[in-house]
Amino acid sequence: MRIGELLGAGRTADVYALDENWVLRRNRDGLDATHEWAVMSYLSAHGYPVPRLGPRDAATASCDLVLRRLTGPTMLASLESGDLSTSEAATVLAGLLGELHTVPARLSPHPDDRILHLDLHPGNVMLTPGGPVVIDWSDTAEGAPALDRAMTALLLARTTIDPRVRDAVSAGALALLNALAPHFSASGGIPAPQLAEAAARRTAATAHAGLEGHEGHEAGLVDRAISLVTEVM
Repeated sequence: MRIGELLGAGRTADVYALDENWVLRRNRDGLDATHEWAVMSYLSAHGYPVPRLGPRDAATASCDLVLRRLTGPTMLASLESGDLSTSEAATVLAGLLGELHTVPARLSPHPDDRILHLDLHPGNVMLTPGGPVVIDWSDTAEGAPALDRAMTALLLARTTIDPRVRDAVSAGALALLNALAPHFSASGGIPAPQLAEAAARRTAATAHAGLEGHEGHEAGLVDRAISLVTEVM
């Protein structure tokens, strides 16, 4: 397998071209992608819009995923360009979460548990000619759907209040958070226990990433983000 040019870099992984149809996504920290591959395969079988998976065999490193190459902008890019309105983005994002939460859990025996993405924000939605596709399943887990809504809201709220974020991006995140509020309310809202769990997961992820000196900054942002989500939702 010949790895081509670097196409993009995310929070924990890099994406390389393989050819015009396929890409390789490699976890930067060597984290095993087997669980992510299994979840994406399961979701694909249930008709949920995930990238098509390529072969995974002895020649594929445990930290790699071979994925069908997607064309189209991210939802974030379309929001920033004005090609997609905030209300349209909120409808699509809420719809993707709602559709995901109709899929039964793959492993959990609890009847109310569902597959969760736990990082579903505009940067992780590709707007392809065939419709929106959800990418980056590295944080996926199973549990209460309200936890997924809580994490999406928390991530948007955190972006809103982070002083290092450009004003236009911050304002866009706040507008989307407000636009999502009625959708989330209709789906069951964001109970305090799930919001607290989302906050704990976000703080733990920062610590796990080993971002020296960022833990205190992140904890302060998360505390303020909780207050904003509670106010908006």
